Amino acid sequence: MTDLRTFVYLDRLQPQFAAYLGANARGYIPVPGMAATFIEIAPGVLINEITNAVVKSADVQPGLMVVERVFGVLEFHSTKQADVKHAGDAVLKTLGKKMTDRVKPKVLSSQIINKVNPYHAQMVNISRMSSMLLPGQDLYILEVQPAAYIALAANEAEKNSNVTLVDCRVFGAVGRLYLGGRQSDIERAAGAAEAAISKVTGVESKK
Repeated sequence: MTDLRTFVYLDRLQPQFAAYLGANARGYIPVPGMAATFIEIAPGVLINEITNAVVKSADVQPGLMVVERVFGVLEFHSTKQADVKHAGDAVLKTLGKKMTDRVKPKVLSSQIINKVNPYHAQMVNISRMSSMLLPGQDLYILEVQPAAYIALAANEAEKNSNVTLVDCRVFGAVGRLYLGGRQSDIERAAGAAEAAISKVTGVESKK
């Protein structure tokens, strides 16, 4: 039986998040303003069946396809919202699922660190996948489960606040987001990210 862990639609990719996807996804590169959907399932290898259904159902491009030990993640996008939504319907049909069958995300950890020390900033930057965290900025870190929901948090945070996307991990055991910026901007971004996560409906995780 396939578990639909994440199904999240993004109406408009923000510039930094789109750049992050383009630099790290190794698929077809999205540009700002496109619509996108993230799917996460288990078992992971079945993401190939989902990708097949998606690309044959509508004019969309896959940007990310990951098969890891347990979970599979797919991101696809298009300039046309209708095509992305149609491809999303194809995912549900293939799985024999409804939107209400997706797992409801939960916030595992949320923290704001004020005025980051230069040494701390350097440690974060060593493994970051996006922009640099600067000394003196505030740092926001969010962890959610299932992991792919962090895409929604990242995109909504950028949509609502002038922050720097430092790192974003959309697959694995948990999703992680790192943002840098001024205190007021970070607080606004944190509020937007967590509000977006809290509005997602679904079934409670069994794990």
